[in-house]
Amino acid sequence: MAAVRALNDDEVFNEMKKMVSFIKQEALEKAREIKVKADEEFNIEKAKIVRQESLNIEATFERKIKQAEVQKRIAQSNQINKSRLRVLQARQQMLDELFDEARSKLTSVSKDSSKYPALLKDLVLQGFYSLMETNIKVQCRKEDVSLVEKAIAEAVTAYEESMGDKINATIDEENIPSSNAGGVILSGLNGKIKVNNTLEARLNILEDGMLPQMRVLLFGHSPSRKFFN
Repeated sequence: MAAVRALNDDEVFNEMKKMVSFIKQEALEKAREIKVKADEEFNIEKAKIVRQESLNIEATFERKIKQAEVQKRIAQSNQINKSRLRVLQARQQMLDELFDEARSKLTSVSKDSSKYPALLKDLVLQGFYSLMETNIKVQCRKEDVSLVEKAIAEAVTAYEESMGDKINATIDEENIPSSNAGGVILSGLNGKIKVNNTLEARLNILEDGMLPQMRVLLFGHSPSRKFFN
């Protein structure tokens, strides 16, 4: 068997150089693999982050849009309510002016000698029916005493004919102030119950009772109303 020859310095250097080159090549290939894998993982993670942030941006954008729509609806609702309030205020002002004008004309009623006596008789008779008492006191303005006395007589006759009961009605010594437009105030049970049939009181009753009908007459039915019975 031939003996193994020892390597000289040049051969040892060459062998070491080959080994270094091989190890370096292996290291470079491993580095490339690591870099490729790292790039892949980076790109995947980057895509995830970009996608998540895109979703967050879209969600934030949609939330902002919804908030803007809500604010817009609130603003529109507030504006509509303000407009409705202005309309209601204008309508109420018109009604107030209408009744104020009617009140200003009440004084002319008592000046109509052809209609006022008949009105007094109807007001007295209506008071009789409301009180349904045997003894009744009737208050009126001092200037209306003679007219009311005649109205009482006519109303007593009409009441007794329709009800079949006797009634005693007299003028009360306490007069209604002359500042009133006219009409009468009737009382029974020694003044414990009263019926105010002055022209001012009748207008107030008309204002309360006829207000809904007057609104419809002047402004029509509400557009949102569906039922009328």
